[in-house]
Amino acid sequence: MNMWIVVLIAATGLGLLLRSSYERKTLSVSEYVLETDKVRSDRTFVFLSDLHDNCFGEGQKDLLRAIEKANPEAVLIGGDMMVVKKGADTHAALFLIEKLAEKYPIYYGNGNHEMRMDQRRSQYGETYDIYRRRLQEIGVVYLSDYSVQIDDQIQISGLNIDSPYYKRFKPDAMDTEYIEQKLGKAKRQMYQILLAHSPLYHETYSRWGADLALCGHFHGGTVRIPGLGGLMTPQYQFFKQCCGGIHWREGKAMIVSRGLGTHSINIRLNNKPELIVIRIRRNVYRRQDV
Repeated sequence: MNMWIVVLIAATGLGLLLRSSYERKTLSVSEYVLETDKVRSDRTFVFLSDLHDNCFGEGQKDLLRAIEKANPEAVLIGGDMMVVKKGADTHAALFLIEKLAEKYPIYYGNGNHEMRMDQRRSQYGETYDIYRRRLQEIGVVYLSDYSVQIDDQIQISGLNIDSPYYKRFKPDAMDTEYIEQKLGKAKRQMYQILLAHSPLYHETYSRWGADLALCGHFHGGTVRIPGLGGLMTPQYQFFKQCCGGIHWREGKAMIVSRGLGTHSINIRLNNKPELIVIRIRRNVYRRQDV
């Protein structure tokens, strides 16, 4: 092979790695406005998902500043705040959440990493119990197959999605009976928010009654290609349209966070970590990247 071709390939590879390293530490903010007749007053939430121990500035100052700027009434967390693979260190996740709990109510739904800590106690010991207990001590509302009405207008539910739905290549199908067995029926007279980590099941979430499903898990598709979207999910599915952004089904929305961190595949290209700001108003949506 021509030496200059080798040099060009090496330089391109190095450039992409440097770009990925920059993107993984560079926070973006996406804002969505959702309009509905189920609320009487304007509401604002921020949604965090898939932190995976990532840090944005010393002491998370960049992320905390972005959340403060959004001025939310509450913080919604969609899971996978830590990396649970060879170890299960929850200190980075707890540090951030403890800071947030000083200012905001927090509603926390599990991702597959929290579920793994819980289900593999022979490997991780009491790590999950200690983590969950600390969250509850600081006032976090932990939505582990649980629902809570934050007032007479909005209900938030957290769905624990079991491992067959996270299988690689061909995950199991999900029906509404599965959700009802865990959460009961949706509060259709209220604005029903569902924290459900996987975005594969929007049709089921909407049929169950979720006006807004908040998901993550796919990390934006790792590499985002203009016109094609995300390249690959953690379940080795390619070019799934639900890797990020907002999606609609029969008037019900699903917002998919591109996530705040990475783990096994530590690459992000054209895919900066994302904080989601949700403003609930009435009837249509618009989106603004900051």
